[in-house]
Amino acid sequence: MTDEKIPYRFERTASTAAVRAAHPDLAPGAETGDIVSVAGRLMLRREAGRITFGELRDSDGRIQLFAGATWTDDYERFKDLDLGDWIGATGEVVATRTGELSVEVRHWQLLAKARRSFGDKWRGISDVDLRYRQRYADLWANEASRDVLLLRSRMISLTRRCLERRGFVEVETPLLHTLPGGALARPFATHHNALDMDLYLRIAIELHLKRLVVGGIEKVFEIGRVFRNEGLSPRHNPEFTMLEAYQAYADYTDMMELVEQLVAHLATELCGTTKLTYAGRELDLAPPWTRATMFELVARHAGVAVDLTTPVEELRRLVADHAIPVDESWGPGKLILELYEKTTEPELWGPVFVLDYPKEVSPLARDHRTVPGLVERFEAIVAGRELANAFSELNDPDEQRRTFEAQARAKAAGDEEAMAVDEDYLRALEYGLPPTGGIGIGMDRLAMLLSGVETIRDVILFPTLRPER
Repeated sequence: MTDEKIPYRFERTASTAAVRAAHPDLAPGAETGDIVSVAGRLMLRREAGRITFGELRDSDGRIQLFAGATWTDDYERFKDLDLGDWIGATGEVVATRTGELSVEVRHWQLLAKARRSFGDKWRGISDVDLRYRQRYADLWANEASRDVLLLRSRMISLTRRCLERRGFVEVETPLLHTLPGGALARPFATHHNALDMDLYLRIAIELHLKRLVVGGIEKVFEIGRVFRNEGLSPRHNPEFTMLEAYQAYADYTDMMELVEQLVAHLATELCGTTKLTYAGRELDLAPPWTRATMFELVARHAGVAVDLTTPVEELRRLVADHAIPVDESWGPGKLILELYEKTTEPELWGPVFVLDYPKEVSPLARDHRTVPGLVERFEAIVAGRELANAFSELNDPDEQRRTFEAQARAKAAGDEEAMAVDEDYLRALEYGLPPTGGIGIGMDRLAMLLSGVETIRDVILFPTLRPER
């Protein structure tokens, strides 16, 4: 425990980036007369006789500190600082004889003591589990983690601006729902004591946003957390971030244009190009993206021609041949979806819009205008995984009631992911929902794609982990 009095604040006059911007081209040995106060963590240190060099890092970058026994206050204590200590330092901006831009430290203060190490100074923290549990250390020790954080932050900001330019209004809707709806997923349940009622963390934002379209907000979006009580994987975390957007007078073809334009814009702004390398493979996000029906893609990748007229027994055999457990309640639509997800989706490098899903597995989408048994729904698949899901939204309250009731029967039969009948949402539809297109984009997966990482834990600052031993 240090007995040094730690100040309550420090008057910093410049960030490391500001110092570098003000003095971009100093000659070796140059003095500037510019006195600055900088602050951050001391992350590297070396001694050379009666001089000590240190690397100070702040949120904007790094700069060298240049301390000496003849000009630095309390030099002996300065050279005994531990790596990771927070300090404030005041001195002249100079260039050393080797040309390194530096602050020649005259005065300094300890701002916080680091009692734990940040890991190997060259490799950072190499224990992956430790990195995720102790992100506060990982962000200092591994610059790549900080780069991903900053890219994700900028991606969210750019997304907002892009949608606002298109006339969308950002809103906030409840995280606690009386009924879980808007997606097929198992919810987290909780209880409100004062009202003595069960509530659920939202599994989707959809139904509240469509209520707002009914209310006259013709272009509406939200970027927010959703929660699904499911397992962990490189693509799944129980809480994650979704962008959901709904547009009146539009259909799923308008949503395709929005998705491909938004993703291409983000890639250009954040990566400088739409041509990326992900998992060692090239990927071009420039519009237009390929469009193909689910049936066409299954025929191409699984080598079998199937559709809703294919006998159920033949579909069950095909599904079983691919080691997929079969539920006797599944109809042809669900069986074809299972076959597609096992044989085809992982092979779609894309980007590709997979079109026209079976109605059986799409309870919130509107019937296809020309093909009975299908709905106007697409999923955007990029690098073998779903990035976005979109519909021409179902706006007929009678048809929506029928699909809700079918879901309720499935729930009663033991399907924990099925929806309940949401009477208030049905009431909203009875006031009239105009033709509407809607999308949901997984922002964590989009951040993975644009930052080049292959596990969702790398783009979520504090991912859900098993209990620490």
